[in-house]
Amino acid sequence: MEIIAKILVGLVAIEHCYILWLEMFAWTTKAPQVFKGLKKELFEPTKALAANQGLYNGFLAAGLFWSLLIENHAWSIYVAVFFLSCVIVAGIYGGLTAGKRIFYVQAVPAILALIAVHL
Repeated sequence: MEIIAKILVGLVAIEHCYILWLEMFAWTTKAPQVFKGLKKELFEPTKALAANQGLYNGFLAAGLFWSLLIENHAWSIYVAVFFLSCVIVAGIYGGLTAGKRIFYVQAVPAILALIAVHL
């Protein structure tokens, strides 16, 4: 089960690297294809705000990757639980305030990883 947990944590981290890239570097090019609920004319004026969000997603990814590199099993779990919990809270909040899809794309994978980490 430990291997499955690490794979799921890694997938959540990779997802947040993708979100970082999308929000920081591809906001005006690829993001309009992903965030279809936003009007196209809003992407350019919100570029700096999206980049800031992307940076935070990068911190989440970094913490999750860090949890995979920690040799002490207990601390690895503690760090993974903390960062997965942050992702879950962000996914729930985004799902309630920005769009239900965020909950399913962001929070659900983190919830599954968190369950796997605890098994």
